[in-house]
Amino acid sequence: MSERAVPQYCPYCGDEDLTPEEEPAGAWKCHACLRVFTVRMVGLALGGNGD
Repeated sequence: MSERAVPQYCPYCGDEDLTPEEEPAGAWKCHACLRVFTVRMVGLALGGNGD
């Protein structure tokens, strides 16, 4: 598994108290709102015309 950047805050509540979760792979748990989430990069947007 390659190392990735650590999320700085929960995308749901904005809290910063996050810990890694074993399942699903790459998941993070927010201790404030108790949500478990993953962050995934889809790709890079190419071109500058707003598409």
